[in-house]
Parts: sequence; C-alpha cells; structure tokens
Amino acid sequence: MMVKVALIGLGSMGQNHYRVLKSLSQEFKITALCDVQQTKDYDEPFYTSLDEMLEKADFDAAVIVVPTFLHKEVALKCLSYGKDLFIEKPVASNNQEATEILKAATAINAKVCIGYIERFNPVVEALKNELEGKEIYSIGITRVGPFPPRIADVGILTDLSVHDIDLIRYITGHEIEQVSIYKSKKIHNHHEDNAILSFRLSGEIVASITTNWLTPFRKRTIEVATKNGYYEANLMEQDLTEYSEYQKNNSYVIRKCMVKKEEPLIREHKAFAHYIKTGDRHGLSTIEDSMITLDISSRGN
Repeated sequence: MMVKVALIGLGSMGQNHYRVLKSLSQEFKITALCDVQQTKDYDEPFYTSLDEMLEKADFDAAVIVVPTFLHKEVALKCLSYGKDLFIEKPVASNNQEATEILKAATAINAKVCIGYIERFNPVVEALKNELEGKEIYSIGITRVGPFPPRIADVGILTDLSVHDIDLIRYITGHEIEQVSIYKSKKIHNHHEDNAILSFRLSGEIVASITTNWLTPFRKRTIEVATKNGYYEANLMEQDLTEYSEYQKNNSYVIRKCMVKKEEPLIREHKAFAHYIKTGDRHGLSTIEDSMITLDISSRGN
C-alpha cells in the first residue's frame, strides 16, 4: 500500500521533502501540493488555497512544512478532515498552540509525528546503539554555523537548539530535570543568535548545548562520556569514534564504529510511511516530545 500524501509548503525545506517523497515512490504517491504561490511547474496538482486542496484533493496524510507560526492553523484544518500528519519541528510556536493540535489529533485518533530529522541521522542511531546498557556521565552537543537566510520568524533556540534538546532526551533515554540557558543577540535585532544551554538529567547525567549563527563554517558534533569510554559523533560526516582504555603512558584505544550512511530525511520518511501503515513510530517524535522540547527552549525567552 502506497501512502497518498499532500505536501504543504514548498520553500527551501519543502523542496527537500518534495525531492525525497518523489524518490520514495514505493512508499508514497504525492497527490497534492500547496503553497501561497506556485513558483515552478510540478507534475502533481498544485493548490494556492489550503481550503480548496482539502475540499478537492484525495490524500491520507499531509506533510506540513510551512513557517512555524502557521503550524497550528494548517494542522487543525487538516485534522478537521481526518488526515494523519507529519509536522516539521517544532510542533507549534508555543505549548498553548501545541495543546490545541494534540487535543484535535487525540479526538480523531490521528497519527501525528514531528520532524526532528536528527533522530534519523545514521550516526545518531549508531551512537544510541553503542550506548545501550552503558552508564552515561555527560553529553555535549555543538551546533554552529552562519546565519541561514531562510529563517525569519524565530531565534536560534527555536530553530536549532530544539534539535539538540530532543536529541539529549532521545539518545540518553533520560528526562531533563534542571535547565540553565544563556543567550545573546550579536548581529541580529529581533532574535537571539548565540546560546549555551546546560542541563542536569535524571541519573545525574550532565549535558550542554553550544549553538550559534556566528560561525563561518557549519559544525555538528555530539560527545558522550560513559563509564567505559568516550564517544565522538560527527553528524555531518556521519562518523562515530570511540576512545577507551586510557593507560598511564597517555595511550588509549581508538575504534571507528560502523555507521551505514544514508540521507536522514529519507530514513525519516520511510519511518513515517511505516507509521501510517502500521502504527509503529520507530523513533518518530510525538507531539508531547516536541512540547517538552518547546517548554525547555522557551525558558530562555
């Protein structure tokens, strides 16, 4: 069974979703596209009105890739037509809006997931597998780079750190108990562009996130200290290294961990198709997961 899907939002991220959904022709059939204006030709029916698309198009699930402040309006309209949803992160602008989406989804038993793509980075899966059964001491995430022009409506805490707050919970399996957030506006007028977040998790795990839009190159790394070894993951290179068995002569063992490289968005949409067909989430983020992340990131505001 192929999932009939509508894609709402054809901006830069929407174009990525379109490309991936088209490539997964055994899992998906795109039956409708929607945006406020059509800027290029597509094979599929294109609507500039969401209401018209909901009235006329035949689809099972919608992929929502519109600006965050529109998530609630678009999601609620789709849910009123009984559609399952993939909503790009975060679920909404705030938890009040997210609660409305959750209530509407629960009322019709809709399958809804939130697009935290880094969960589907193969190096994250490899790291999570390596940490299984190990005692985690600390986890540190660095996510820095230049300012992305596509971002206009949110600051770095909402755009970037939400990925890593989610990853800390997902990778460790522990809940965040204490939060400290330090932020600044260095080159932008309206939103923070520089932040350090510190956490204490259950199990006395400590964690940190360093993130900014001030660095001339992109860097995405996760470092985890455990009782038995130290792991370094490069999310861009999909590379994972374990350092262990430190000796008094300053020597130690280095092991390159096996990572099967694949585009995270492809893996995420395969999981979404599986979820629609079977009800098995297989790592996909819930509305509640995104609400926890939103709550934590909003403490910096």
